Amino acid sequence: MRHGAKARAVGTESRKPFRFLLCGDPGLVAEFRALLLFARPDALVAADAPATLETVDLRRMSVPAPPDAKAIIFLGRAGDVAGARLDLLRPFKLPIFALTVDEGAAHGPQPALAPTAGAVAEYGVPRISFGALRGRVFVHLIDRCKGVEVAVGRRLPALRETVTSKITRDAASSALKIAAASAIVDKVPVLGIVLGAVASAGDMIAITGIQVALLMQVGATYGKDPDVQRIWDLLPVVGGGLGWRALSRELAGFIPVAGIPIKAAIAYAGTIVVGESAGFFFENGHHMTPAQAAQLYEERKNAALLFVRDTFRRFSRR
Repeated sequence: MRHGAKARAVGTESRKPFRFLLCGDPGLVAEFRALLLFARPDALVAADAPATLETVDLRRMSVPAPPDAKAIIFLGRAGDVAGARLDLLRPFKLPIFALTVDEGAAHGPQPALAPTAGAVAEYGVPRISFGALRGRVFVHLIDRCKGVEVAVGRRLPALRETVTSKITRDAASSALKIAAASAIVDKVPVLGIVLGAVASAGDMIAITGIQVALLMQVGATYGKDPDVQRIWDLLPVVGGGLGWRALSRELAGFIPVAGIPIKAAIAYAGTIVVGESAGFFFENGHHMTPAQAAQLYEERKNAALLFVRDTFRRFSRR
């Protein structure tokens, strides 16, 4: 990492092209564009950011869609979706987000899953605002931006919080798998004797690598150029992660069976705290307080323990 390999990779990731195709009510389209670009008044907007939001005419769209297009977003008032003939957009093989803005509706439709390629999902929202869209709509939109999440956050400030949560969960899942695999090696009699120490050292290196890369990804999401030197500002976050992994190894040693899910859960929770703490730092300009970080860690650790135990239980039944 000191040679900058990870920094170069994150830099390339942050510059990937993408495009959202906007259509529907012109006034709502303008509001949506303004929200994505200027929801954070103090955030710098990249010069190429407006080009990622392309307004299109449903009647003049031609197949195929631009290769960098990730989603079609239709914005309309109550009743507009029924007459919009969104079925004509299916050949574009892009997820279609239909946002119905109805100020009188307290709770509109909220699909459980993001639309797949060629499918339409309708979302009811009271208004075009950060608070109304940051939950289901933004989360599902980023779910359909696999591989370009950092590029999306870097150019569209309103989506940075959602992007940070997504890439943090992905990194935490990778850390969980590595820690669980290492703990399993420790518990297999022959492999534990031969490879136990190597696995324990290897998982620390691998998980730390995941967390350092995550720090650079979060920084890039907030418009910072990926730089290994920059993470010195965030060393307290990584240092905390090292402490949690040391604790996980001790617990795994004292609790032979339960140690596997505990070690995996702590790796997961520790990585979640690293990502969310980094996002907090870039959002607010200072670190979380120790009490905030401890509370976040405990919440994520307990949730991860339940997840890992259920996973191991299903695996054992098979």
